[in-house]
Amino acid sequence: MLRVRTTPPRPADVTAIVPRLAPLARTATRLHPRPGKPSPHDSSVGGSLLWPADEPWPHCAGPHKWDGVNDPVTPEGERQWRLHRAAAGEKADAPWPEGPVPLLPVAQLYVRDVPLLRPPGQAAADVLQVLWCPFDHPAEPRTALFWRSAAEVADVLDAPPEPPVIQFSGYLPEPCLLAPEEVTEYPHLMELDRELQRQLEDRKRWQAAGVVPDSSEAPYEKDFYRESYRGGLSLAPGWKAGGWTRWGLTDPMPRFCSTCGTGMDPLLTISSSEGDADEESWIPAEERARALTAIGSELTNPTMLSLARGYDLQLYACPASPDHPHLQLVQ
Repeated sequence: MLRVRTTPPRPADVTAIVPRLAPLARTATRLHPRPGKPSPHDSSVGGSLLWPADEPWPHCAGPHKWDGVNDPVTPEGERQWRLHRAAAGEKADAPWPEGPVPLLPVAQLYVRDVPLLRPPGQAAADVLQVLWCPFDHPAEPRTALFWRSAAEVADVLDAPPEPPVIQFSGYLPEPCLLAPEEVTEYPHLMELDRELQRQLEDRKRWQAAGVVPDSSEAPYEKDFYRESYRGGLSLAPGWKAGGWTRWGLTDPMPRFCSTCGTGMDPLLTISSSEGDADEESWIPAEERARALTAIGSELTNPTMLSLARGYDLQLYACPASPDHPHLQLVQ
């Protein structure tokens, strides 16, 4: 695991501004992935998995159709290009695959590091493994989830198969170690009822909390307060487990289990970025000085993923049973 990453205190206490938000607080675990060399015994992004040697590696049967835009590249070719990009030149294209494609490791999370992950009805399960097919199905990679007990894995698979090619370099996660940190989140602005939104636009409430717009923002005061909530007081950016849903690409929509009809909970956010200019307050204290001068570096996109033109891929799980199908949503 990495050394600690600490999210600074929020710019204001949102429950003091709008007390009705207090019951809506949820815990999220920011994962803070940073490039490293994870082992199968680490929580990681894009690292080796604690996969039993006697268990078949999962494959995707397809279909894998060329999108007419992205020429596939080999995983090893992409790794070499990242390592030697200054002198690598153009990437070499590869033939489109035929037949089933081995899945790529995306994330491995141990419950010891992310306690809120423990699945219902599986007391012994303490490792969540997320893999995906690195081709669009139809517009983003198709994910697969596996829960297992670490104590039951005696022999670990040394060399899992890799897909011969991937559709897009942004679907190959850079190996990263994690520094999990629990934070408190509140619903996205679009999920709040009109009365809560009205209270968030109330100048007197913000002034009492010591938050006032500067002269350039004063003409757009209501927008300033709404954006202050959205960017600094509600949802943490980047990779995280649990918490609330980030909306914006679409309006909020219900998410129900296709098997039992139960409302589904946010499980994991797979992110294309650890934050943008509007989310500066979420930069970890240990990296703040460097991050403010490192736009485009490994601090803003350490995993080197790019999903659906820079959005997040959010996975949802049924709280009634981990055996029920999960749901994925791009936002």
